[in-house]
Amino acid sequence: MPLSSVELVARINVWRREKNAVIMAHHYVREEVQDIADCVADSLQLAQEAAKTSADVIVLCGVHFMAETAALISPDKKVLSPDLNAGCAMANMLTEEELCDLRAEHPRALVVTYVNSTAAIKAQSDICCTSANAVAVVKSLPADREIIFIPDRNLGAYVAKRAGRDLILWRDGFCPTHERMLPTFVETARREHPRAKLVVHPETQPAVAAVADFVGSTAGIFRYCRESSAAEFIIGTEIGVLPRLRRENPGKQFYPLTETADCPNMKLITLAKIARCLEREEPVVRVKPEIAARARAPIEKMLKVKS
Repeated sequence: MPLSSVELVARINVWRREKNAVIMAHHYVREEVQDIADCVADSLQLAQEAAKTSADVIVLCGVHFMAETAALISPDKKVLSPDLNAGCAMANMLTEEELCDLRAEHPRALVVTYVNSTAAIKAQSDICCTSANAVAVVKSLPADREIIFIPDRNLGAYVAKRAGRDLILWRDGFCPTHERMLPTFVETARREHPRAKLVVHPETQPAVAAVADFVGSTAGIFRYCRESSAAEFIIGTEIGVLPRLRRENPGKQFYPLTETADCPNMKLITLAKIARCLEREEPVVRVKPEIAARARAPIEKMLKVKS
């Protein structure tokens, strides 16, 4: 007979104490997983916060590239993924071979890689970026060099406009969850909530971002909604952020741009899988040493850029 949520949480709490483990959860995972996490944040912050802890074990509740990034930044810790099937569709939209071909077409170009990518792709990059610092990263690069921006074409289009730079985009790369947010949804939402501010992530389509009241990273969305004097907001990102937005802003109303903005891979992480991986201390996420050193360098370079 399956254990109840209360029983699973009790077991998780026992094992994380015994194994000196921390549970790191992304904003898009199930609410009950966020509730038991030691830290809930975006992908890079999760890896950074995990590296600061004295834990021996990191349970990364998110998609696979996030666990890889944690393993890169914390090579001395054991990084566990509750479900190795929790992959990222966008990260898989660009292969190493395709990036090699793109670099061959633009031999002097610098490659800026969104952290939502595999370690193998990071290893072939010059510098990484997040949705929060992508504009600053691009602005930090020499004006006389071409820039390849991968893998997200929507974030790339947003950054090109904000940074005032022509970017070579990987046209086949996008986040399926954010891509589903159509301009017609904006029209409907604004008709239903005429006083609401439209707040979207830069992974949304350019036509959606262009009409938003605010475009920003997940952390930026939380900050904007907290500081804004508005009482209503239409949220154009993964619906996993809504519980926290409502909890932290009890006097305000939040509406999803679309209920279809749900990442199925993030939702693969469950309490039962967390309990099992902690008990067994597997599956472990590792990055091959020959890839790790090269993948770590563009992340470290990014961290030196002042936003």
